Amino acid sequence: MDDLLTILLLGVIEGMTEFLPVSSTGHLILAGELLGFNDASSVTFKIAIQFGAILAVMVAYWRRFWHIGIGLIERDEPSWRFTRNVFLGFVPALVIGVFVYDYIRIVMQTPVVVAVALVVGGVLILLIERMVKLVRYESVEALPTRTALSIGLVQCMAMLPGVSRSGATIMGALLMGVERRTAAEYSFFLAVPTMLAATVYALYKDRALLSLDDLTAIAIGFVTAFLVALIVVKAFVAVVSRFGFAPFAWYRIVAGSVALVWLLA
Repeated sequence: MDDLLTILLLGVIEGMTEFLPVSSTGHLILAGELLGFNDASSVTFKIAIQFGAILAVMVAYWRRFWHIGIGLIERDEPSWRFTRNVFLGFVPALVIGVFVYDYIRIVMQTPVVVAVALVVGGVLILLIERMVKLVRYESVEALPTRTALSIGLVQCMAMLPGVSRSGATIMGALLMGVERRTAAEYSFFLAVPTMLAATVYALYKDRALLSLDDLTAIAIGFVTAFLVALIVVKAFVAVVSRFGFAPFAWYRIVAGSVALVWLLA
């Protein structure tokens, strides 16, 4: 097994960054490069532990999921619209991800791509923050089917490491008139099926590469990411509601620039 401290540190990084528009995968790739955790099996580790952080959403929002489940049984229309919109937002990633998985594996071993994407993404967030004025949708249930599907397509941009799944989803939602808090929460809900599918597919595709030690490392990173993300998920919504996304944009620009200097030195 790789060094336990490295595994724990990567789990903490994942838990802290999964819900922020700063690219958790990008941070894992850069941290892995710095720590020497960048062999073939490390790609699967970096994908799989993300679902640990996503599981925190299900715990933090368990009442919401519980009511949705009851509503589906009782044929409650808002519950069905919520489920429809999450499903529509997930479908593009499911379909496209199958075809580009091998490409993703290659790019995930290219830290310079991550650093550039961090900087470019930060600039785009600042621009979008200035552009967005009109709010048309204030709940996940209120999203039209076309809007939900369009946000799902935007989410696919995050298949390029460094872009940020939550960042792409949230910014796309804002451009389509979704209120800030709702955009952030929709990105959380979309993450559940998206990262579950990504984790299962990665473990299946790379099963021949994984030893018992690798699976143990994934389990430790998974649990660590889950515990840290439990703290971060609610705090992120509070910060966004008060300060917007600009602080994360500036962080991306600085972090990406520093990473580029380090990688190209």
